[in-house]
Amino acid sequence: MPIRSRLVLLITTLLVILATFSPGALGPLGSAPARAQSPEPEAPPAPQPGVEPEAKRAQPEDKPKQLTLSLATMCEGVDGLSPVNRAVAFSVGMGKVNCFTVFNPVPEPTQIYHRWYHRGELSTQIRLRVNTPRWATYSLIQLRETDKGPWRVEITDSNNKVLGVLRFSITD
Repeated sequence: MPIRSRLVLLITTLLVILATFSPGALGPLGSAPARAQSPEPEAPPAPQPGVEPEAKRAQPEDKPKQLTLSLATMCEGVDGLSPVNRAVAFSVGMGKVNCFTVFNPVPEPTQIYHRWYHRGELSTQIRLRVNTPRWATYSLIQLRETDKGPWRVEITDSNNKVLGVLRFSITD
């Protein structure tokens, strides 16, 4: 595609995105925004008997945010708090396997657990701290020849609520 066609396509796409996220910002597509005229200030409405002003009405309470697992993956390694080589099968020759998790939001500092199960039996449990407002963390195990077979990692909160389960295999 010629450069000019690409440029026209890029500009058109940007205009559509801008118009989508800020309607009226461009006025008619491609024209400058209309100048807003400031309206004359209005007097506040007179209070009516038996009706509370808007500011004094009870506002519904915001729901407290919950600890949310936003990403969970098995990987060969972690670099700069990013998973490296995500997979569901790992060679025992790799020597290790990582469980990488991201929590967003984290409403308050707390603990989570990575519970590693091999063939249905709890192999190890790793306690990890997570802090506000967003937190990435990981755990890993060293692999041995006897670790071949099916695995799962349960990610739980401090109340043992399962937030996610990852299944993977260790092979030759």
